[in-house]
Amino acid sequence: MNQTGIIGENAAVALLEAKGYRIAARNWRFGKSELDIIAWAHDRLLVFVEVKTRTGQGRGYGGPEGAIDAKKQERLLHAAGSYMESVGYDWEIRFDTVAVMLSKQQTVLEIKHLEDVFYPM
Repeated sequence: MNQTGIIGENAAVALLEAKGYRIAARNWRFGKSELDIIAWAHDRLLVFVEVKTRTGQGRGYGGPEGAIDAKKQERLLHAAGSYMESVGYDWEIRFDTVAVMLSKQQTVLEIKHLEDVFYPM
């Protein structure tokens, strides 16, 4: 992972923990897919969080949260199912995104937590 991604994920973890989320895993891999952050919200809801980080010059292509297309969603769903199976969890889940915008100096300019960005089919 590059430095920009590391800074974005660290900022996302700090934001989620400040909101009371408990981080269960980071960078969990299944095949070619990776779940950036897996967290418990209110100790009952398992949340899979995709972190999208861009530097200031990246705004021309839309915000970072717009980078989760249908193919990426499919990979996230498959990886999430594998994670759930590995820990024996079969209850409610949610897919969130944390969008992080960094300055050219790699400081956080903006961070947004978007809940329920897509629904499993």
